Amino acid sequence: MRLSKKNYVERDASWMYFNRRILDEARREDIPLMERLNYLGIYSNNLDEFFRVRVATLNRIVEYAGKGSKELRKRSEDTLKTIGKLNAKYAKVYEETVANVTQQLHDNHIHLLAEADLSAGQQEFVRQYCLTHLTGALSPVWLEYVKDITNLSEDAIHLAIRLQHWTEKQKKSHKKYAIIELPVKQFGRFVQLPDTQSGDVIEHNIMYLDDVVRCALPYLFPGTEFNQVESWSFKVTKDAEMELESNIRGGTLQKVSKGVKSRKKGLPVRFIYDQCMPREVLKKLVERLDLLTVDTMLPSGRYQNHKDLMKFPRFKEPGTALLEYPKWPSVMPQWTQQPNLMDSIRQRDRFLHVPYHSFGAYIKLLREAAVNPEVKGIKTTLYRLAKDSKVISALVAAARNGKKVTVVIELLARFDEESNIDWSKKMEDAGINVLTGVDGLKIHSKVTLITARGGDVAVISTGNFHEGNACTYTDFMQLTARQPIVRDVERVFEFIEKPYMSVRFKELIVSPNDMRRQVTHLINQEIHNHNQGHPAYILCKLNHVTDEALVKKIYEAAMAGVKVDLLVRGNCSLVTDLPELGGNLRVNSIIDRYLEHSRILIFANGTDFEHPEVVEIDGSHHDYKVFIGSADWMPRNLDHRIEVYAPVYDNAIKREARLIVEAGMRNERNSYRSQEELYKHYQL
Repeated sequence: MRLSKKNYVERDASWMYFNRRILDEARREDIPLMERLNYLGIYSNNLDEFFRVRVATLNRIVEYAGKGSKELRKRSEDTLKTIGKLNAKYAKVYEETVANVTQQLHDNHIHLLAEADLSAGQQEFVRQYCLTHLTGALSPVWLEYVKDITNLSEDAIHLAIRLQHWTEKQKKSHKKYAIIELPVKQFGRFVQLPDTQSGDVIEHNIMYLDDVVRCALPYLFPGTEFNQVESWSFKVTKDAEMELESNIRGGTLQKVSKGVKSRKKGLPVRFIYDQCMPREVLKKLVERLDLLTVDTMLPSGRYQNHKDLMKFPRFKEPGTALLEYPKWPSVMPQWTQQPNLMDSIRQRDRFLHVPYHSFGAYIKLLREAAVNPEVKGIKTTLYRLAKDSKVISALVAAARNGKKVTVVIELLARFDEESNIDWSKKMEDAGINVLTGVDGLKIHSKVTLITARGGDVAVISTGNFHEGNACTYTDFMQLTARQPIVRDVERVFEFIEKPYMSVRFKELIVSPNDMRRQVTHLINQEIHNHNQGHPAYILCKLNHVTDEALVKKIYEAAMAGVKVDLLVRGNCSLVTDLPELGGNLRVNSIIDRYLEHSRILIFANGTDFEHPEVVEIDGSHHDYKVFIGSADWMPRNLDHRIEVYAPVYDNAIKREARLIVEAGMRNERNSYRSQEELYKHYQL
């Protein structure tokens, strides 16, 4: 099948639809109010990263693609136009939603106050707060003294300030212009004013830091003659691509460290400003930001950087609990109560499904390995790490206890580069052997190997070994002592250490070695089984499906009669209502209180969907196949990263994995049933 606009949704347009669904969650009246605020923050944060990465990449393609890349350039130009139109359309919906949620806060006795809303007592509180805390942290810059402001912090909110000396007698004014960065990292985005009492009801009063700074502006220009001060907010989003110089002496760490600094000089890809900003002020900012196209400019409301809504103050008194989801405590699986977790894993394969299961079980395993005399060494891959990582604490303890500890840390984990560089240095100081990956291949696999005299143990996960993520992302871990799998995990580390060595994997499916071929083979096998009259189906849970070759292969399977059910959270290039598919392809997509992050692949392998017991085909026994792992069906995962899928053999774990995907396919409350439904709902 030839792919076209009718049967293939571009990756970045699909992402815009996905993020629009998050905005829809913020619009739902049946979701607790504070959770709606959280969705607004997630939408804004996602959009920032999308512009910093994807839009910036498309801009570079348009600018630098060679003569032989006309089709790629045209495709990128079309995608940029689509993104711009969708973004402008969604921005209006976003502002309406923010206004609605703000009104709902007011109705629930939580008030966002601007300067004009303050009582005399509140004005005095804000004045004292400004004098005591803010004025020493604010440093205005006169625009007349700077030729450009392209070096502004891109993750910050700024105020453009116009000062005037107006004389009634002369009927004219003298004007000057300045900019100031809001000290959000130091003070937070929201300032809580004293509560007030209205009868028996407590009224909570909050101000954006933006407005508190506006109150402080008269104190920031002493010795000047200005008698009128006005301000409008703006924000710049920059290209987040790093420049990694190949001629830098030293290793990957030095290159990435310098590359992080180069990111701060990235070109602007988006400029958002208060739509009430006067044209004269806007013109001065645009000139000094050296904005090349109006496509990068988007008028907005009074406040920018709504990602800070994820940190909106919470209140503890009775009644406000109804404004949040009830807490769902994670549970420790029963097998973790045994005195020796490694022995428990040696008895049979175990699994964790976080956040429903506690990530503490994995930490407990590491801590046990750190002190167990049987354990000789620990190897693990780390992609992102929590701020106060208990994983690192356990690994450091193991190293200090004489274990040979090796950590493969991905320095190019986007936006976590600086954090991972710091962790690398701390681990090296503790005696851990730190590997920083393979040039040209991101290490995205999530595997741990514990070597011990009583038998080695391996962990294969769909998500990062990160305590914070494990509270908000659904992920699946398999813990096994099956020696064929354990030996393959050891080979993964050998491949990372010696990437040019030929390594064959017997159990694991590993990219970039052989993942594309093996996934294609699994789909082809279902097509073959269906043609031979055997049951055939494909049931998968993934984050993204955009790889053109696999999209064609999925269409081929559906056209052949194979039932294909895909639970795809984010980018999805498939269109399911094509007549030639015969209704055999279904896609469901869930947005809920947890980020659906696990990747689970299930193939019938000749077994019936309703009764998936072992069957005999052509003289050999067949059971349905289950794999879990770190890879989505995108070119980057299949061809340009080190990723791992591991087979699941334990019947109880297979049933659990299957239950997760089937339940997701049945979910109709928090989902869209197909990608074209998204397209029809959100398109221009």
